[in-house]
Amino acid sequence: MTRVRLYTTAGCHLCEQAASLLAAMVAEGGIEVTEQEIAASATLLARYGDRIPVVSLEGSGAELGWPFDGESLRRFLGR
Repeated sequence: MTRVRLYTTAGCHLCEQAASLLAAMVAEGGIEVTEQEIAASATLLARYGDRIPVVSLEGSGAELGWPFDGESLRRFLGR
């Protein structure tokens, strides 16, 4: 199972697009997504505020920042 974290915030239309790309992959199976609201943490806001949406591979620390499409997301996730 591939576990990823999507760094996001409310009202972010790019984050909604990223979540939609990830949802399509979740439907295929083998991937689990956790959304992380950055506005709840000053540290996360400082780190990701200008970069969201960002997808992070749990355990490896590898990150993919916007802009990305379905193909580049698949490559990042090794799918």
